[in-house]
Amino acid sequence: MKGSRRTTLPAGLAAALTLTLSACGVPPSDVIEAGEPASVVRHPTPEPSVPVVASLYFLDDGALTAYPRDIGDPADLGSVVAQLFRGPTTGEAATAITELPRLTDTPGVTADGGNRVSIKLPQGVAPLSHPAMLQLACTVAHASGPFAAPPADAQRDAAPTAPPVDAQRSPAHTSVRVLGDGWTLTQSADSCPDLGQP
Repeated sequence: MKGSRRTTLPAGLAAALTLTLSACGVPPSDVIEAGEPASVVRHPTPEPSVPVVASLYFLDDGALTAYPRDIGDPADLGSVVAQLFRGPTTGEAATAITELPRLTDTPGVTADGGNRVSIKLPQGVAPLSHPAMLQLACTVAHASGPFAAPPADAQRDAAPTAPPVDAQRSPAHTSVRVLGDGWTLTQSADSCPDLGQP
């Protein structure tokens, strides 16, 4: 009894639906095959990026001091240097000062594939002080990640451009060459704090 009621109920609904549609002027039709049911293609969810922390060197009561800074992902040496030139954050400024000037344009950063990094500054920047050069050398020595390609105009005066490569250099043997408007300074990182000698 129950089985027959289940069979007649859908048939009754179908008849009622047919009557309703024909009353509205819709002619009855046979079942139309529409193919396979719709499916959803799921793409793998990308892994969330892990922020990269770099040590930016500022001066705390005259002493070079590392300040950890989240620089995003992926990290590149160009963005580390750019953040260093922006100076201490509001929170860091309670103890940190910088000898580096604020720049109007992003500096060009190149590497020779070894331990030497060149930084091309925009026009009009005066020669950097010794503490400022140490800030750059120590920050670069502690940084890791791919080197950023330099701007096209920086390639004329800078060292030969190497393609972006992972930092495979000895931190203690890193040297930074800064190219200004009519001047060049070089600073090694051998006197930076917290550098393990090989």
